[in-house]
Amino acid sequence: METTSQGDPRVLFAMNLVLSSLFATLVVWGLSLVDIAQFTLVNVGSLALIIMAATHIITR
Repeated sequence: METTSQGDPRVLFAMNLVLSSLFATLVVWGLSLVDIAQFTLVNVGSLALIIMAATHIITR
């Protein structure tokens, strides 16, 4: 008997949100060190949304 589970979508969304936000924070912080972008909540949030959307599309 073989079963496959996609997991709870709420948990997957929460994990995607947290990990994408952490990665976006790291990227924007790095870009601010080299004066390419400012470290603002809007920049971090925008990049986090883009990363979340990309991972959602790629994993479907």
